[in-house]
Amino acid sequence: MNRIFGNFRLNNKKENHQTVIDSIEKGVVFKGTNLWILVFAIFIASLGLNVNSTAVIIGAMLISPLMGPIMGLGLGMGINDLVLLRKSISNYLLAAIVGLTTSTIFFLISPISDAHSEILARTSPNIYDVLIAFFGGLAGIIATSSKQKGNVIPGVAIATALMPPLCTAGYGLATLQFYFFFGAFYLFLINTVFIALATLVTVRLLKFPFHLLPDAGSEARAKLVVWAVVIVTLLPSLYFGYDIVKQNKFTKNANRFVDLESAIPNDYLLKRTIDPKKKSIVLVYGGAEIDSTKISELRTGLKNYNLESATLEIKQGFAYLNDNVENEQVKQLNNLLAQKDKEIQTVKSKLDSINGIIQLRKQIIKEANALYPEMTNLSFSLLHSTETSNGSDTSYIAYLQFNKIPSAKEKTQIQNWMETKLNKNVRVIIDK
Repeated sequence: MNRIFGNFRLNNKKENHQTVIDSIEKGVVFKGTNLWILVFAIFIASLGLNVNSTAVIIGAMLISPLMGPIMGLGLGMGINDLVLLRKSISNYLLAAIVGLTTSTIFFLISPISDAHSEILARTSPNIYDVLIAFFGGLAGIIATSSKQKGNVIPGVAIATALMPPLCTAGYGLATLQFYFFFGAFYLFLINTVFIALATLVTVRLLKFPFHLLPDAGSEARAKLVVWAVVIVTLLPSLYFGYDIVKQNKFTKNANRFVDLESAIPNDYLLKRTIDPKKKSIVLVYGGAEIDSTKISELRTGLKNYNLESATLEIKQGFAYLNDNVENEQVKQLNNLLAQKDKEIQTVKSKLDSINGIIQLRKQIIKEANALYPEMTNLSFSLLHSTETSNGSDTSYIAYLQFNKIPSAKEKTQIQNWMETKLNKNVRVIIDK
């Protein structure tokens, strides 16, 4: 048993304490090269978030020197080195301000402003992010304290993901979406606090020598401050973690409900939409109309899957398509039908006009034969029709044949008679 537990001992491969302290102190300062590397890393991470590229974001995390001042915070508190602690705090604040400013400027000038999945993933921190940061910090400080460091530090930089939330916070400021800013910056603080806490705990466990021996009062105050910061950072993440567990449970139960209860004869489930935040389930069916009794049975069955507070909405057939305003096929069909109706009305109007002219021609010819027995032929037709501000302006042309050409007075009478009958302007042509 001792042999087994002996494999977990760190003393055999532990690096000299002063060597570890010197190594961490070198990474604390952001000046010259380190500062420019940070700026370039921020640009790379922002580009990765902008184009939704995981590989680019990972590359930026490997380049980033942000772990230095954070581990310096933990080490400074752990060995009671106030000079190192002040230096770490000032450089950490400088790095955060430079990173936030750089990412904000980038997203202000970037033509792409959509929030992709890589950005959205940094806006809802929870207790699981706390655990990642804490265990990542443990791995980082233990590797730094060991003679066989390997490639742990790059892995810790990727796992704890310090760069992406800082860049996402810049995106939130640039686009004035403060939900993104506060969520991402909170994740950045979680990573900071718990990486530093892991470093503090480890250097105490490995019995690093104190820089200044603390008195009982200052040690108690320091512990109080540390634990106050830890608890204040931890509490919101517990709530968000609990909320994520609830949402995951709702999604799992909802999918189980749909898988086992949604089969309906003569209908096919086209789509399911489960929203754990709104606690809603929307099912879209195609096929025969679903009876209201069956819908009631489905809603009643929700309680069997711990979904009493959920709302179930059933959409079916063309009713769903009509509700979906984005369905281009339905919109095109409606536009085509409206156009056809308009064309039918136009043709019907023309047909009514032609039928009216035919009836009017018959009546005028009948009266003309009675008034002018010497007339041998009469015909008339529409000359033109134009739209004016006073309505429609229509003119006719009439052609009359007589055995004997009428006098000028008779022509005037014929002109007046034709215009009275047609109630329009008429151009009369009289021939023999």
